[in-house]
Formats: sequence, structure tokens, C-alpha cells
Amino acid sequence: MQADIERVLISQDQIALRVRDLAERITADHAASPDSSGAEITIVPVLTGAMIFCSDLIRHIPIAMRIGLVTVSSYPGASVSAQGAQVLSRQLGDVSRRHVLLLDDILDSGGTINLVVPLIRGLGAASVRTCVLLRKDRPSARATQVDYVGFEIPDEFVVGYGLDFNNYYRNLPDIVTLKRDVIEKVLKQASRPSPVATLSNENA
Repeated sequence: MQADIERVLISQDQIALRVRDLAERITADHAASPDSSGAEITIVPVLTGAMIFCSDLIRHIPIAMRIGLVTVSSYPGASVSAQGAQVLSRQLGDVSRRHVLLLDDILDSGGTINLVVPLIRGLGAASVRTCVLLRKDRPSARATQVDYVGFEIPDEFVVGYGLDFNNYYRNLPDIVTLKRDVIEKVLKQASRPSPVATLSNENA
């Protein structure tokens, strides 16, 4: 896998520091909210991309919490472009009158955020806040309202720290770009028999 990396965009040390900072902000904002003082929260990571981000973040949030899960598909197969978000499964439990924090790995087209936030609100949540680790520099991402952003990044395809390409590279500790020939090789293989494949990446 290391030979496939073009460059490291965000190192694991930078990620660790930023995750702690996000946790402190989330904790402080929750405590300062007049209707949530002392209340529990429900953390909802978008699977599978946000699982590593979630596991690191929640260990720095000293608030009683429950974990809900939602699985959203935006990148079928070897696709590297968002193909339209759809909820594949959800295990949210009862979120009525609860404060919910939705976590996602990357904000690209805004499809996942715009799909899942209304869903959770419709289940009667007292509030829904959103946190993304990465936000791409593109109009659709900037136009999507989120409460917390870890890093602003260029409009490039990235993997690592939970983000994948063809379901590989999630276990890389850094957020990286891949060599063009690596991407093209996988896309060429995927074109036989021919799933969709275009360049971008998102679960959000």
C-alpha cells in the first residue's frame, strides 16, 4: 500500500491533534447549550468511512453517550465520484428528544448530510449537529451547512484514516493521495464488466 501513495496530505499526528480540538469544542458547546446541560448525546457515525474518526473522537468527549449507526452508499464499487447518497441501513435506536451528533469522514457533494440530517430530525431528535473530518474546496461542500470541520482540503481524491478506494486503504494512518497510475489501473479493471467510475470522493 505504501508504494501506492503519491503524497501525505494530512499526517496522523495532525489528525490526532485536530480530533482532540474538535472533541473539546463539541464538549464545550454541549455544556453551554441551555437545553442540553447535563443531557446525554447520541453519536451517529456514517459507516464505513467515519468509523476510525468516531472511535478516536468519542474517547475525548467526557459526556454520557449512546452510539447509533447509519450506513450510506455514495461510492459503489471502484467508483471515485459520488453517485448519489442512499441509506442502506440504520441502527439509531430511539433518538426522540435526544441531542444527536452526526459524524462523517468527508464533505464533498453534501448528499449524505442533506439526506441523513432530515431523517434524524424526523425521528424527533431535540437537536442535530454535524461534524466532518474533511471538507473539500468545492461549491457543493461550501454550500452545505455543518457545525464542525476538521480540515479544509483541496478538491482531490483522498484515502486513509477510514476513507477508501475500492474498499482498500482505510487502514492507512495518514490521509493521502494515490498515484494516478494506481487509480487508473483500478478504474480500468472496474470498467470490465463496467461499474461507474469517475474521479472525486465522498460519503457526505
